[in-house]
Amino acid sequence: MPELRECLASDGLEDVRTYVQSGNVVASTNEAPDELARRCRALIGRQFSLDIAVIVRTRDELAQVVRLDPLKDVADNPKRYQVTFLSSELDHKQLERLAAVAGPAERLVGIGRELYSWHPEGVGRSKLWGRIAGAGLGVTATARNWTTVTTLLQMADD
Repeated sequence: MPELRECLASDGLEDVRTYVQSGNVVASTNEAPDELARRCRALIGRQFSLDIAVIVRTRDELAQVVRLDPLKDVADNPKRYQVTFLSSELDHKQLERLAAVAGPAERLVGIGRELYSWHPEGVGRSKLWGRIAGAGLGVTATARNWTTVTTLLQMADD
């Protein structure tokens, strides 16, 4: 993602690094997360003609996500353990509806603006994953597997 890195760096972000091809970016800034998300979305729109929602977490917020790790006792494959980052919290009823479609071995925990979900059989056939990844949540959302989440934190710490 060199083009994305260059685009963000040319607009004043510092220490811009990307991870894999899914738009994961780590950068240094004093800008408020919501303001940064709006600015990055506008930059991506102008530079690449794409209207892509942007979710921003600070290094400390990402560290808290990793520290909490509510499914560490069951999630033994980081590729099947997902964290969905939300633009705002889901209400209790939304979480209940999501949990109701989980398969017998799947798990879902909502904490603040994150959903932690364990899909031991993979996400491909998961009804739960279909609901989390779909547009029906009513908030902007993007998910990353546990490997990506912890790698992004390591990058932020470097």
